[in-house]
Order: sequence, then C-alpha cells, then structure tokens
Amino acid sequence: MTDATVYYHQDLSVDQQLALRTAAVRLAREFDGTCGTETIERFLHTSFDQFASLSSVPNFLPLLAERFARQRLHALARVEGKHRDGKPVVLFLCTHNAGRSQIALGWFTHLTGNRAVAWSGGSEPGTEVNPAAVAAMAERGIDITDEYPKPWTDEVVRAADVVITMGCGDACPVFPGTRYENWVLDDPAGWDLDGIRPLRDEIERRVRGLIDQLAIPAN
Repeated sequence: MTDATVYYHQDLSVDQQLALRTAAVRLAREFDGTCGTETIERFLHTSFDQFASLSSVPNFLPLLAERFARQRLHALARVEGKHRDGKPVVLFLCTHNAGRSQIALGWFTHLTGNRAVAWSGGSEPGTEVNPAAVAAMAERGIDITDEYPKPWTDEVVRAADVVITMGCGDACPVFPGTRYENWVLDDPAGWDLDGIRPLRDEIERRVRGLIDQLAIPAN
C-alpha cells in the first residue's frame, strides 16, 4: 500500500486511517489473485468518499466503505469472468435505497438463501433504511437491520442478470444483455407501519414471481 491511499489523507482521523488500512489488508487477502492492489485501493477510496457525504456517523464510514467496496469487487470479478458460480444476480434499485429496494432485497435473500445473489442501490441514497420497513419485515421474520442505503456503480449494474427498478427512472444505466424490469410501486418514505404492510406484501408477491421466472428453488 502506498502513501497515496485514502487512509493517509490528512482530513481523516487517526481511527479512520487505521480502520481503512485494516480494511485494505482484509480486502487484499480476500481478493488475492482476482483484483490488483491498485483496484482494491481505488474501490475502497471511492466507496469511502461516496458515504462520507451521506453518513451522519463518521465512525461507521470505514465499515460501510469496506462492505460496499467488497460488493463492488465481487461485481467486477463477475464482469471480468473471474468469478463463475452459476448463481443468478438480481439488483434492486429505487430512489433512496431505504424502503422498496431494501424490502425486495430482504424477501429475495430470505427466499433464495445462497442459491442466488441479490444487491440493492439507490439513485439518491438516503441516510438510513426506513424504520417502518425494518419493522414490517421483522413481522415476517426477516431481519434487514444490517442493510444500509448505498448508490449503485457501473460494475454492479453490469454484473447483474436482472435489474429491477422502482422509481429511479432514467437514472439507471442500461447495458446490453441485461434484463430490466420496472415495478411501479409508491415510495414509502414517511409511511408508518400500518401503511407499509400492504407494500411489503405486494413486493413479496412480485419477488416470488421473479424467483419462479428465474427457476430458483425458493425456501
């Protein structure tokens, strides 16, 4: 690692520098032979920058940056043909990545387990997942408390076999060979638990239909 990497920037705290240095080492070990050091550093750097303008909890920034960089590196490996596990990849996109797409991600992951890969993102990511969405999913035994709003990047979109959009319109890049489907669903921002339950159930119905179309065995 060189002194040009993100964790040596003077505007970062000592704790942030240490956390990012440790994250870079972990990612380098995890993607050894798949992604080069320069790519890993760049993805960690840009992921940190993307969350720095969104997060209100600076201590969590290195963790979020590492998690998002890891997802992006996995996506890049798929795009470049360096990771072939045969699992279909579905990407759920909405505006804030705080309600609809997080509910869809929760259902898809719950129903498919490790038989498929699911990611989510937003065109204008919020600062937290809608608490009512978290509570609504918890009622059905699905925990999405570890999820967080995030943007999407080109490599994540390119790695997906199916991209489901929900209100992000023309903001989503279109790549040849990728299947796109738009779900017309209201944005639940500001809704309470009673209001969000019907949306949760409608998204469940659509996710189950998508799983059937992809011929993925559901739990």
